[in-house]
Amino acid sequence: MLNTPKFKMYLEYYAAMDIDKVSDMLADDVLLRDWKISVKGKTNAVNETQKNFDASESIQIEVLRIFESGNTVIGELKIVVNGEEVLFVTDIITFNSNGKIESIRAYIGRED
Repeated sequence: MLNTPKFKMYLEYYAAMDIDKVSDMLADDVLLRDWKISVKGKTNAVNETQKNFDASESIQIEVLRIFESGNTVIGELKIVVNGEEVLFVTDIITFNSNGKIESIRAYIGRED
């Protein structure tokens, strides 16, 4: 469970829309992929994250389930954007040997 606290910290920074703290957690060669985009490299990942922050007034994240194996943490999340839009997302985050996020793969799901 060494990476679970870092995973939760990433989610806290994301919900706070703190781009600097999110950026600090990313490896230089990070891969960010979700149902809309796929980018490689810290600059590109930070730019895409900032777009999400710019389009949102608020982000709330509730961890529904969490699983860790090796350098990977998987979290089933309920994300509420702007108090209205509810997303059920599974994040698969891998960490490198320096504790930085080397990949974020996000998959959208359903409540049921």
